[in-house]
Amino acid sequence: MALTDTAIRNAKPAEKPYKLTHGKGLYLLVNSTGRYWRLDYRFAGKRKTLALGVYPDVTLANARERRDDARKLLANGTDPSLVMTARKRATRQSAENNFEAVAREWYAKKLPTWAATTAKKVIRQLEKDIFPWLGNRPIKDIFAPELLDTLRRIESRGALELAHRVREYCGMVFRYAVATGRAERDPSRDLKGALSPVKTNHHPTVTDPKKIGELLRAINGYSGSFVTKCALQLAPLVFVRPGELRCAEWEEFDLDAAEWRIPGEKMKMRGKHIVPLSRQAVEILQATHLLTGSGRYVFPSVRTSARPMSENTVNAALRRMGYEKNEMTGHGFRSMASTLLHEQGWPHEAIERQLAHAERNKVSAAYNYAEHLLKRREMMEAWAEYLHGLAAGAKVVNIRKV
Repeated sequence: MALTDTAIRNAKPAEKPYKLTHGKGLYLLVNSTGRYWRLDYRFAGKRKTLALGVYPDVTLANARERRDDARKLLANGTDPSLVMTARKRATRQSAENNFEAVAREWYAKKLPTWAATTAKKVIRQLEKDIFPWLGNRPIKDIFAPELLDTLRRIESRGALELAHRVREYCGMVFRYAVATGRAERDPSRDLKGALSPVKTNHHPTVTDPKKIGELLRAINGYSGSFVTKCALQLAPLVFVRPGELRCAEWEEFDLDAAEWRIPGEKMKMRGKHIVPLSRQAVEILQATHLLTGSGRYVFPSVRTSARPMSENTVNAALRRMGYEKNEMTGHGFRSMASTLLHEQGWPHEAIERQLAHAERNKVSAAYNYAEHLLKRREMMEAWAEYLHGLAAGAKVVNIRKV
């Protein structure tokens, strides 16, 4: 006798499991843990049982459909349990190979090669702008139009540079998927020219000698935190990246040798970097050491010495001194030095090495941290004297030695 929905709903667990048959091998197994649909069949002379789901998630009508599908496979000489196993495997692989899973695996591989700030930025942007739309999609099934639609959500916010950067991140994820056999190609390559172009904006800076002198005098007269003032005074003398300055640790400095050695893991290009320290830079650091020398960081946070100063501290101080964000930033000290040192005729190679710009040859990059060091020491001393003269209001003549 065929089962009814009423009979199934009224079926209660007994001391022992029991079956309620429905016909053509389909039955409901009732036990203390629930009610389960099963199908008994024979294949290649052997009796087998196929699980069809759990009631009430799988209704009586659903169970009949699954039974009939299984019987059609049997009629064609196919074992339905093998088909079911293959489907489960495909579903599991699809979940393991969706975009988010592959992206997080790629991220874990790349993590040791990135600075902490870079790593945080990459995963935050993927989690915010990509995973909500593409995260659950099998990576092999994502094509250029779908990726473009997702990137245009970023573009529509006016964040053009971010849209291009996220496209690059996605491209790296797709290429990793290709390399690991989970995708056939990188669709981000097809989007070249599809996003609105980014207008290049150089970091705001001051390059007029008279205005540089005014800036330096404003820094010397800064009335805020003494530690912040020291960071502002040191910034134009060393012209490192803002993150490298604020995260400077005392153990990296040898003031007797007038040298700052920044570990590779802190550098954007992941190579260690030497900063020769001028007399003026050493004096600033000696004054700072009296206040923060017992701690880890040269410029600690105002809230706790266990962390470096905030990434906004230097820029906020510049705003307090009256410099708007389109006039001067912490990064602008690098542009200032690059422009003026080139104008003064210092060797391009020495300037670029001191700026720690990218080295195309990765092998040589591992060894060139001391490249042009003698010339760089000379250049940094001359640069400090030049700035000192500008701050004093003198008419300074370029003093590069030929």
